[in-house]
Amino acid sequence: MKVAVYSQFQKKKPLASLEMLLDVFQKKNIEVVIEAAFYKGVSPKIEADYATFITLDNSFDFLVSIGGDGTILRAITLVGDLNIPIVGVNTGRLGFLATIQHEEIEDAIQNILDKNYSISERSLLTIKSSEDNAEINTCNFALNEIAVSRKNTTSMITVETELNGEYLTSYWSDGLIISTPTGSTGYSLSCGGPVITPNAASLVLTPIAPHNLSARPLVIEDSTVITLKVNGREKEHLVSMDSRIATLTNKTTITIKKAPFTIKMIVLNNETFLDTLRKKLLWGEDKRN
Repeated sequence: MKVAVYSQFQKKKPLASLEMLLDVFQKKNIEVVIEAAFYKGVSPKIEADYATFITLDNSFDFLVSIGGDGTILRAITLVGDLNIPIVGVNTGRLGFLATIQHEEIEDAIQNILDKNYSISERSLLTIKSSEDNAEINTCNFALNEIAVSRKNTTSMITVETELNGEYLTSYWSDGLIISTPTGSTGYSLSCGGPVITPNAASLVLTPIAPHNLSARPLVIEDSTVITLKVNGREKEHLVSMDSRIATLTNKTTITIKKAPFTIKMIVLNNETFLDTLRKKLLWGEDKRN
């Protein structure tokens, strides 16, 4: 068995989880390959030498992401359409994607080896713009959401929106979020969007701080092709694809639709989305008290 390990951090908690993972993999005689940039930062702090990767191929059985949900969003840019299952070790706050806690690592790996898990296939969005853009060309998909928003201004923008070629409306707002079911618990939720279960065949359009109070989040079929054009006082606007940001000029045509591939998340048999949802909502209430 061959496993990839990825993280963005070299801090105390991720390092402790890495050390535990490496110890478990060594005991199980599993081949480990660590992402090169991460390994460069942590190699002086771990005893053994490990192989590294810059890009992945389909020889890997699964990838372990160490961090939070944001780290998994970065990991999917490496996995792409290779169908490598991902599992997340959580070293931050409670996540919907990174669900394995530090103290659960050994049991979790054993359950994966024993095949006591299921695969949750997560849909993605792809983006195409009429204006050539290096950031979009490099990686044109997102797991959580694609959003357009204002840049360098306090003025709102107008987002002209079409669904399958039919005009819907022009949102006068700070921006517009197009979210997958996975992303419905992230940025979209914080802007008033609904929570959608991961296997729903839906997308959500959520306006960001709309001027018109009647503008509400809209749930649509995930087969819908969404076309956007932005206008405003500034000549440019931002497009975010999860944590990656590109700048486009106004009136550029942006086309967003469901990607032709999915990301496969490993879900241990003792985990459910509703379990995590309950914990997340309770955690949020605790933080306010």
